[in-house]
Amino acid sequence: MKYLFQIFTFVLIFSTTTTVAQTYNSYYNDIVNTVSQNNILNDLTTFESYGIKTIGTSALNNTQAWIKGRYQSLGYTDIVEQAFSYSGGTTNNIIVTKTGTVYPNTYLIIDAHYDTINGPGTNDNGSGTVLLMELARLLKDVDTEYSIKFIHFSGEEPGLIGSNYYVNTTVIPNNLDISLVFNIDEVGGVNGLTNDTIVCERDTGSPTSNNAASNAATTVLANCVGLYSSLNAEISYAYASDYMPFEENGEIITGLYEKNETPHGHSSTDVLANMDVAYLTQVTKASLGAALHFAVGNETLSNDSKEYLSITVYPNPSEGIITIKKSTVEDLELTLVDVLGKEVYKSIMNTNTQSFDLTFLSKGIYVALLKSTGSSISKKVIINL
Repeated sequence: MKYLFQIFTFVLIFSTTTTVAQTYNSYYNDIVNTVSQNNILNDLTTFESYGIKTIGTSALNNTQAWIKGRYQSLGYTDIVEQAFSYSGGTTNNIIVTKTGTVYPNTYLIIDAHYDTINGPGTNDNGSGTVLLMELARLLKDVDTEYSIKFIHFSGEEPGLIGSNYYVNTTVIPNNLDISLVFNIDEVGGVNGLTNDTIVCERDTGSPTSNNAASNAATTVLANCVGLYSSLNAEISYAYASDYMPFEENGEIITGLYEKNETPHGHSSTDVLANMDVAYLTQVTKASLGAALHFAVGNETLSNDSKEYLSITVYPNPSEGIITIKKSTVEDLELTLVDVLGKEVYKSIMNTNTQSFDLTFLSKGIYVALLKSTGSSISKKVIINL
């Protein structure tokens, strides 16, 4: 949970019919529609039953074992329990990796903390915990170009201990290539209130070098909220949660936080009865749509079009000149869009290997959409002038 009250808010409301700057993906929506409110309810009930989850307690250890068991039951095998000590107790971050098919060494990190304070923490942060597990269930067999790390941090409540430990012992020494950190903290809503808006959080702090990219990613996140859920999105600033150690390391961050902030935080009344499970279900749908976009989920192509999967883009990152190689003899339409979904370039690829001059574009991340009759594929393109 966050210790500071929001003094001001940068507000940008997107209605549920917003389509500006983001392209609706029917394949993503088909996956989003399989989010199970019943799963979420059952998992919240289980999370609450473990009690107060502070470092060194059996409650936290039992919750850790439950989370690990869930990933094992889903078929994940790359599960790391990263132990660290704090205030005389030992606990673990749980790091689960799904390998991408195109960029296996570049990671979308989706994280939530599972420790609590003074109560069972069903909203703070059982809501984020079960949301992550539902995303992992539905993304397990989806082809994503980028690898995904689902990280359940411990030690958030006493001061971001687990996320700091992970950044200092894993991210920095291994020079981990992170495309985006997507933080989920307290998104369960308040029973009895109208919960129709989720806050999307962007980086406004120091260092400032990652602020523009965070702002762009958060705008995309807000658009995904409108496309894949019934919620409105409000853009505000990031603070006091597990994305902050990443932000301080120069990573690009974004996150979600409930609009109606619970009055039950850090107390014995932070329980399921005081939450809005239907709201959390919609937040989960929005998060899944965004995760599919950020990790670049691809639908399995039919047998007569699988050759398009052999398309490669190089160098990537580039200084503005990219080369695309394809195995098919059919012409492809190339469209390049920026992170806000705006079309910035269009051409036809009519040879098997073709170079394109994109030096007129600004430094940043773009998506190349390659289309032929009845088939399409997307590739992320990084311009680093």
